[in-house]
Amino acid sequence: MDERQLRILRELGELGSVTAVADALLVTPSAISQQLRLLQRSVKVPLTEREGRRLVLTDAGQALAGAAIEVETALARARHTVQEFVDRPDGEVSVAAFHSAGAAFFPLLLRALADPGTPVPRLADEDVPQEDFPRLTRAYDIVLAHRLDHAPAWPPTVTATTLLREPLDVAMPADHPLAAGRRVTPADVAGEPWITAHDGFPIVATIEAIAAAAGRRLHLAHRINEFSVAAEAVAAGGGLALMPRWTMRRHPALALRPLSGVQARRHIDALYRPERTARRAVRTVLAELRGAARTIQGGDDPPRGAGNGATSHDGPAAAP
Repeated sequence: MDERQLRILRELGELGSVTAVADALLVTPSAISQQLRLLQRSVKVPLTEREGRRLVLTDAGQALAGAAIEVETALARARHTVQEFVDRPDGEVSVAAFHSAGAAFFPLLLRALADPGTPVPRLADEDVPQEDFPRLTRAYDIVLAHRLDHAPAWPPTVTATTLLREPLDVAMPADHPLAAGRRVTPADVAGEPWITAHDGFPIVATIEAIAAAAGRRLHLAHRINEFSVAAEAVAAGGGLALMPRWTMRRHPALALRPLSGVQARRHIDALYRPERTARRAVRTVLAELRGAARTIQGGDDPPRGAGNGATSHDGPAAAP
């Protein structure tokens, strides 16, 4: 038995005929009769009987119709509870982010949602390969994920809102000869030692693109996955590295320079399952993340001098 069948039985007891029930529910009498037959199959005793030309409820049918009232009342209460949950402005919203995005977005999000009556963020760090980010939407309302500009789009199982299209610049010591220029080319940097991620991480594809554009293999001196560690290695003269322009804290000993001739940019996307945005609190957090992205982006090209490098908690491997 289901809710609709129980409602038909209840209406039959109150209205007294199949035709009257059909008119009330805006369906055909045959549809009402079919549902009554299906309901009858689920119980062992007769629920209706003929009384002249009328179909009336038996004692068992009247008992079940009475229970149907309780069922409808409970379901209405459940729907109201769900609607209250959906409409609550201050519900909990879980947000996961890879490390450099968390370092940039989480403080802004916490400050924006500090007042009573706003959503309550529940934050977590999740730094995984690109293909694993969509799976995290099972556990979190919103997942901040990264992918390279030319990487495959996210699967249709999730919805993606792009927060930033962030350039990946070449990080170098502030006193490096290349820091005197406004930009660098693959030919400029091909002869330098490089600090990059371990094989299998997306940013390695950009390093390979630099090598292809320069027409020579790059010397990969160090394999460091965490941006903060890579930044310190760059500052110590260990080589050049690709660093995100906006989501990194400034490092006084580094300079970042845009790279010409190679597409070097990552998307920072908010991933979520479409049904999660039925909640008002989730929609509010998404709006705050978009506002945070505008704050993070600020200007475009990095300044010429030092102090435009960065440290964070994830490395080039974590950036796509």
